[in-house]
Amino acid sequence: MFVAASTRCFGDQPFAEACEQLADLEFERFEVWIDEAGRHLPIDDVAAQPEAFAARYREITRIPLSAFCLDYDAPPAKFAGLCKTAKLMRVTQVTVPAAPHGTPFNSEIDRLKELVRVALLEGVRVSLKTERGRLTDDLHTAAELCQAVQGLGLTFDPSYSLQAPEKTVELVLPRVFHVHLRDSTPDQVQVQVGLGEVDYSGLITNLRRHHYNRALSVEWLPELGEADQRPLELRKLRMLLDSLL
Repeated sequence: MFVAASTRCFGDQPFAEACEQLADLEFERFEVWIDEAGRHLPIDDVAAQPEAFAARYREITRIPLSAFCLDYDAPPAKFAGLCKTAKLMRVTQVTVPAAPHGTPFNSEIDRLKELVRVALLEGVRVSLKTERGRLTDDLHTAAELCQAVQGLGLTFDPSYSLQAPEKTVELVLPRVFHVHLRDSTPDQVQVQVGLGEVDYSGLITNLRRHHYNRALSVEWLPELGEADQRPLELRKLRMLLDSLL
């Protein structure tokens, strides 16, 4: 396992500035976050011309990428372009959101099968983020989606399942392709590092038990934290995770 950081940590800033900030905080792998608004990083900048984005990224930093994360259901052509960029940059992991609550299970399965099919053409794996307001809010449903779609995994975010029974969490651990981390309580998705209830040591132990050897990606949410405290909180979490590894 290794520690990475999502550019979402500085998603309120341009992409290049976010990379520079994360490099200053001594993160050694980055995850590229793409939202629908595109103010941080428009998906067309990534998906339309893979070679151009790869060249631009090399101009910004030499720090390797660990993953891409889509924060919305991108059009099929743009998702395919993103997977081509991932392949070019030797990134094998793309996170996508699950459908919102109320979406028919079968229609979500059909959508996910197509995403996995397109991604596998480029040697890329797709994982669904576990989060509130979506089908993966319920870990049983998240596991069922993975069972129904061959090759699909999960991006496990423990902030949204702090009160889930241990047996329920155990259902998803074998299916984890990627991990997002911040400190949280059952009532607050994000709190200062050390004030939350995320058991990082226990999580790492359980992931190792399932032979997980990929990224622990720090994902700080700018909208839920104080900007002047952000660098300190990110550094604290990086150092904590490094010490546990």
